[in-house]
Amino acid sequence: MPSEESQAFYIAVYEMCQTIPPGRVTTYGHIALLAGAPANSRQVGTALKSLTSNGDHEFNTSNVPWWRVISSQGKVSLRGKDEMQLQQQKLEQEGVQVTQHGIDKYNIKLSEYGWFEGDEEY
Repeated sequence: MPSEESQAFYIAVYEMCQTIPPGRVTTYGHIALLAGAPANSRQVGTALKSLTSNGDHEFNTSNVPWWRVISSQGKVSLRGKDEMQLQQQKLEQEGVQVTQHGIDKYNIKLSEYGWFEGDEEY
């Protein structure tokens, strides 16, 4: 079971993810920044991986748009092929163009679809 500090971070991550508009993506690092822990981008991935599909939980895979979070290089992070394809499908349903390069490489143009609240340079 995660520590109280980890639980608080996970909740902050989930709440920040819920602010990403449909049809946009952001990075693990930006979510970490918004959650108040800019050095913890890897832990953002851990938090999202920990989401349950059980809708009885306050935060779950239905109400936290985990699929809108990608790497800083504009790539869908490596995980099981089915999960990567699900992320691609969910993004495309929202109008995000996902380019596939090879079997397990999916790219998104951050310059076009990136959402970086508070950073007007993107």
